[in-house]
Amino acid sequence: MDPDQLEQFRQFQQFQDYLRFTQTQQGNQPAPPPNTGVVQAPPSSPQQGGGAQPPMIPPGYQLVPTERRRAPKWLSWLGKKVIAWVLAIIILGVAGTWLYNHYFPNDAGKTSAQLAQEGGGKYHTNHIFSTNPYEAVRFVYHNVAQGRVDDACGRFQNEGPRDIQTQFAQDIAQTFRQNTAQTDCKKAVEFLATQVTNKNDYAESLPSSVSDPLPGDTVTVDSCTFPISGGPALGVFTVSKVEKGQWLITGHAVGPAKCSGVPTTTPTS
Repeated sequence: MDPDQLEQFRQFQQFQDYLRFTQTQQGNQPAPPPNTGVVQAPPSSPQQGGGAQPPMIPPGYQLVPTERRRAPKWLSWLGKKVIAWVLAIIILGVAGTWLYNHYFPNDAGKTSAQLAQEGGGKYHTNHIFSTNPYEAVRFVYHNVAQGRVDDACGRFQNEGPRDIQTQFAQDIAQTFRQNTAQTDCKKAVEFLATQVTNKNDYAESLPSSVSDPLPGDTVTVDSCTFPISGGPALGVFTVSKVEKGQWLITGHAVGPAKCSGVPTTTPTS
């Protein structure tokens, strides 16, 4: 017999046990149990196609389901505790990360313009600018060549009355005979990027440093003292030394868009 037939036969045995129990309760003589303690299956009549059909259970009789074993109470208690601790650790981790990022924000991925404008200028406490005045101006050319507007404007001082970003935009507008009311540094850089004919040459127009010693904490960098190529010259820059040994562009003056003559400054790198 297959497993289904064996299960039905087991249920039939339960039914016979139930009949003997009810007869005992009514004062009737119960049917004598077999010597083996197991009710023998009645002979089955052969069916077409082979296999025997087990006895049918009378209608109205409800079989008692097999009781499933429950897990011990201590195991259930331990499982609940583990889940509670895991959830608590996750919640504390998320809350701690949020609080840390809120009070100690990460500066990774931010431009120098964003860093300089946060909290009154983070260059006062953090190192975010160049450590050489010529490199500071060189990065302006590099940022213009790459179209990195925020980085280019972020290298100019923009605190209180010293708004050199606006001064730079006005000087560019005057040099190229644009709208004289143009005071947006970002739009000025976007315009300059369209005037670049060779990005690589233009980005390398100025060196990172020169052989001459620095005259002090304020240096004037005239674009026309260098061989500007691949785009327009950007005028005269005043670069000042600030906190952390950094150099910030603190002034700008108009200069020719195309320099004439021979460069007068010898680069070192």
